[in-house]
Amino acid sequence: MTSPYEWLIGVRYLRAGRRSGRNSFISFMSLVSIAGVGLGVAALIVVLSVMNGFERDVGARMISVLSHIEVFDARGLMRDWQATARDAERNPAVQAAAPFAEVPGMLLQEDTMKPALLRGILPEQEAKVADFMKGKNAAALDMLKPGAWQIVLGAELAKALHVKAGDHVILAMPSQQSSLNNVMPQTRRFTVAGTFEVGHFEFDSGMAFIHMQDAEELLHVDAPIGLRLRIADANQAPQVAQALKNSLNGDYLVRDWTQRNSTWFAAVQSQKHMMFIILTLIVAVAAFNVVAMLVMSVTDKRADIAILRTLGARPSSIMKIFMVQGLLSGLMGVLAGTTLGVLIAWNLPDIASGIEHLLGVQLLDKNIYFINSVPSQLLWSDVTGVVGVAVALSFLSTLYPSWWATRTNPAEALRYE
Repeated sequence: MTSPYEWLIGVRYLRAGRRSGRNSFISFMSLVSIAGVGLGVAALIVVLSVMNGFERDVGARMISVLSHIEVFDARGLMRDWQATARDAERNPAVQAAAPFAEVPGMLLQEDTMKPALLRGILPEQEAKVADFMKGKNAAALDMLKPGAWQIVLGAELAKALHVKAGDHVILAMPSQQSSLNNVMPQTRRFTVAGTFEVGHFEFDSGMAFIHMQDAEELLHVDAPIGLRLRIADANQAPQVAQALKNSLNGDYLVRDWTQRNSTWFAAVQSQKHMMFIILTLIVAVAAFNVVAMLVMSVTDKRADIAILRTLGARPSSIMKIFMVQGLLSGLMGVLAGTTLGVLIAWNLPDIASGIEHLLGVQLLDKNIYFINSVPSQLLWSDVTGVVGVAVALSFLSTLYPSWWATRTNPAEALRYE
């Protein structure tokens, strides 16, 4: 246990009086070390919060369009999808099911051509499994009628094609009669019934919805290709998918949303870990300031150390004095940085919005980052990890200067005093 006098002297040295220029410079170095550790900790908390918010927002918008779980019949089309839906809904985690078909192709309007994935749906069933079908999105998709050849475009896709509700677009897709020697596209004219927007650029710019009957006619089939399932907790999709695979009667292929987007989420996690490592170096560099400050303090306090040794202080007590001084400096920086980082992380969307408004710039390009606003999600587990690493680095930075202080020779230090 550290004796009280060691703490008192360590705190006093941290404050380093202003009786001389050297003491003033040591005090300045102490402030620099505190500020350096604080800024490093704050930067680390803010960046991790942005990464968390990015993963949360993009993931939520992605899941709102994609299926929690998709079920396919290994034999091909799912002709009796109602029976399969009933079997799936026996699982208590499954809340709803909806059939779907997908038609890849190119949408044309005058001299503009854009690739798109058309999803054939039954609007009344799709509303049960798709989170984005609310408000204007639901109103647009409810307009789809069988045989009317209507299409609902993503907002960015409609903007790129320069069309609005009531206009017409042409779908071009591979023909069933195409061959290597005769590649003839199949075309169909659609009337734009409306647009939808989920806030995810990939879907808003490359996806459209048509009625299931129209999709089946385009594909020359008489049944949907699979089922989309909604479950109570999207995070449990892998476990529920495995349970369905074991319980469904028949030969079915079951795929959950984590399999479809595993590469993207793995990349985000990898980036988050790399950012943590890189930004930890900022705290490490700031810890070198603590080393420099303690080395200067030890040099300045050689006479004090000699007097303490003469009065009977043990080398371990001398070491503890300077460890207290350095560790308290680091802890003050960690506390200040944590407070600053948490406050910024909580208010980052508003801060970013204010900067965008003030400078007239867009911080995030939705063509690149899928979203157009700066997200933030503060996780206390991240804060705990950052604080732990910063405190550990601050502690390690005190060891060598404190040990060096114990090597002071009292007779040599007091010779010219």
